[in-house]
Amino acid sequence: MTYIITEPCIDVKDASCVEVCPVDCIYEGKDQYYIHPDECIDCGACEPECPVQAIFPDTDVPAEWTGFVDKNRTHFE
Repeated sequence: MTYIITEPCIDVKDASCVEVCPVDCIYEGKDQYYIHPDECIDCGACEPECPVQAIFPDTDVPAEWTGFVDKNRTHFE
């Protein structure tokens, strides 16, 4: 499991999640932040820090934002 950053992050890009990540696996993209799936240790520290509730475990992404799972994966290919 890894965490996914979804639509509420787009154009907001609050770096609160980046600051608490113990392994520095959150990277800034053009429109949002992305969590590297191979570097994430599934600690969950980022999720409660997001001011727009954009971060979810990849298995719990709301149905309307499931496309962000693939968007996150392809960002690191």
